[in-house]
Amino acid sequence: MRQPLALAFIVSPSSKAQSLASLLTTSPLYNTTRPEDADILVVLGGDGFMLRTLHTYQSLNKPVYGINCGTVGFLMNDQPPSPDDLFQRLESAVSTPLHPLKMTAYTDDGTFTHHAINEVSLLRETPQAAKIRILINQVERLPLFVGDGLIVATPAGSTAYNLSAQGPILPLGSSLIALTPLSAFRPRRWRGALLPQSAHVCLEILEADRRHVSATADDQTVPKVNRVDICQDLGLCYCLLFDPGHNLEERILKEQFMNA
Repeated sequence: MRQPLALAFIVSPSSKAQSLASLLTTSPLYNTTRPEDADILVVLGGDGFMLRTLHTYQSLNKPVYGINCGTVGFLMNDQPPSPDDLFQRLESAVSTPLHPLKMTAYTDDGTFTHHAINEVSLLRETPQAAKIRILINQVERLPLFVGDGLIVATPAGSTAYNLSAQGPILPLGSSLIALTPLSAFRPRRWRGALLPQSAHVCLEILEADRRHVSATADDQTVPKVNRVDICQDLGLCYCLLFDPGHNLEERILKEQFMNA
């Protein structure tokens, strides 16, 4: 008889997630263990909790199956009708690889590196608008952007903060990243750019001594940056598991017709 999958349950503090966890972890069907020894990490929570979990356990290189106990649950699967159904779902789950963005932020206090599964966002910290010079692959493409900030988003993150800023939805596997402005003042009608995933984005903060700008990779923020370099880290891969017919690629495609 085949050994059952070893599962590590990573549970958010919400009451909904805790209630579901109590049912799953006490079921005799599942062999629960530590994340280090698990075949699959099962995450109970919302999208934010999923992102934190992926960052926390990225060194383990384990596949991750999320169950939505939050609001949107874009990176999650629906809750199983009963706890006993989880085993079958895991057996038939489809793997989706995600390559994050690597953000290197330079400040007067040093250099900071973080990864972003969804997006890197630059935001002004003062009442004054941010002034940013944009270089792509060491070529100046926009000498002066003036506005609230900029977003660099992956396909997986294109339906999150990027979409709320009127950025494009990128199909998974499109090998693109989106550069989207936030409240652009100059150039007034600039709507951003689509870049190949191989692009190296350099964002230089102008007048950084008084127009302070922070840089955030998912939920890791670096204040008062002078320059931010962003590229896709193809050497790092997160493996998310989705139910058949409900995978991330299908969700991104569906999202483009939500208001049609």
